[in-house]
Amino acid sequence: MKEVPIKIELEGRWVPTTMGIAEDRIRIAAPVNREIPYRAVVDLEQKKNQVLVTVGGDQETTYRIASVEKVLYVLKKLILTSCSAYRLNAFFMSPAIRGGVLVQNAKWEKGMIAVLKTGIWFVSQENQVCIPLEDVASIDLTSREIQDKNLDVVKIDHLIDNEVVTSFILCPLTTLQVLYNFLNEATQDLEMSEEMDPLTTQVATLVYSGMDSHAIENMLQISHKDLDDIYDALIAAGIAEVLYIRKEIQLTAKGVRYISSVLKSSTN
Repeated sequence: MKEVPIKIELEGRWVPTTMGIAEDRIRIAAPVNREIPYRAVVDLEQKKNQVLVTVGGDQETTYRIASVEKVLYVLKKLILTSCSAYRLNAFFMSPAIRGGVLVQNAKWEKGMIAVLKTGIWFVSQENQVCIPLEDVASIDLTSREIQDKNLDVVKIDHLIDNEVVTSFILCPLTTLQVLYNFLNEATQDLEMSEEMDPLTTQVATLVYSGMDSHAIENMLQISHKDLDDIYDALIAAGIAEVLYIRKEIQLTAKGVRYISSVLKSSTN
């Protein structure tokens, strides 16, 4: 078992320690003193130079581990290969399309797909890509021309930095149908339980098209307050989030005095 230095978050602070990495488990030294078989891991998340490893059981426990990129790369690969997840061998291209244009140097990679609680992982010899389930916009079973043949693929539209991009998965059709059904089930919480009213839906459509608040107010002839109420409904429904808060201001007496003096001086 190879020992590597890590930091682990305990009670809101980072504690330096060591972690032993074996083919089937890790062992986190004091003050944690715990051995974790990879098959006991039910979720894995990537946060910059950290990973969050969730261990199942009567009460799930999540460990936030920080280390150098090489250590985390090996750790993720070992966990994803053996953890408790839906897993299959497949070809993938992720991301494949951004803004309707094929991503430069995008290529099909042979590897493994692992679907965990919070994300869809693509793992090849060279890359580890995760699509957080909360960022999945749509999943479709469609076809794509590959080497002059129309082959069935799973198409996943998802968000990267608030931009919709597309990834593809290719595997035998029978397996592909099972994967498609499983991914739909894994992301069913993202479906709307009820439809929005037409005006709210129209506002959401305009936001999707890239229109800002001022332009939406002018186009729909609605007030700033009415638009804020619609935004609140979209946020409450979980289909929008606050980007930034606009401020409405009025001048104080000091401000009025200053502007009055500026206007007077400009007319003299």
